[in-house]
Amino acid sequence: MSVSAHLTELKKKHANLSLEVEEAQRSPGIDDLHIAQLKKQKLRLKEEIERLSN
Repeated sequence: MSVSAHLTELKKKHANLSLEVEEAQRSPGIDDLHIAQLKKQKLRLKEEIERLSN
């Protein structure tokens, strides 16, 4: 897989996680720990995207 294809895939995953976090924050039944885990995953993806973009 080329770097650009990998970056595209990471960006898609990041966008999907963003939507998932927003949805979880609106749902009263979702606990804060789950939201925190999603945010950590999102941050790791963002860091990986930034690392590969440089």
